Amino acid sequence: MSPARRVIAAGSGLLLVAFIAIQFVPVQRTNRPGLGDPPASRHVQWTLRRACYDCHSTESRWPIWAYVAPVSWQVVSDVERARKVVNFSDWAAYDSLEQVGLKALVTHVTATHRMPLWYYVTLHPDAKLSPADLDSLAAWGKTPAPRDATVEEP
Repeated sequence: MSPARRVIAAGSGLLLVAFIAIQFVPVQRTNRPGLGDPPASRHVQWTLRRACYDCHSTESRWPIWAYVAPVSWQVVSDVERARKVVNFSDWAAYDSLEQVGLKALVTHVTATHRMPLWYYVTLHPDAKLSPADLDSLAAWGKTPAPRDATVEEP
């Protein structure tokens, strides 16, 4: 065997061992019970569930690649970051002012096609938002939040 082939074989073997070894690095994939979903029409609920909930809720459906490192690290990181921005499963925990702001945010990022992310739609084509979906989300974004019972009138 030539020296070049030996180097390639050794490098390939090391890469294979490293790939197998990183599979044992633990990753926390969590789904816990939520505190309440946003009140919305059935169409908006369905749109949010199919296009947003995998990242922006505690009801994530973890695909097979979420169990294979190093891709799993990126998937879990994306979901954790998304849940910090908005978590639809915990909608009831937001006060009415936060709900109004989050609705406006959802309307803006979907209307400008910043969400769902292009690579998410590539892997989940059913998450692609149609013009009707965008119209429904825009109408939902304009609905007032229920009055916050904890806010006292002066």
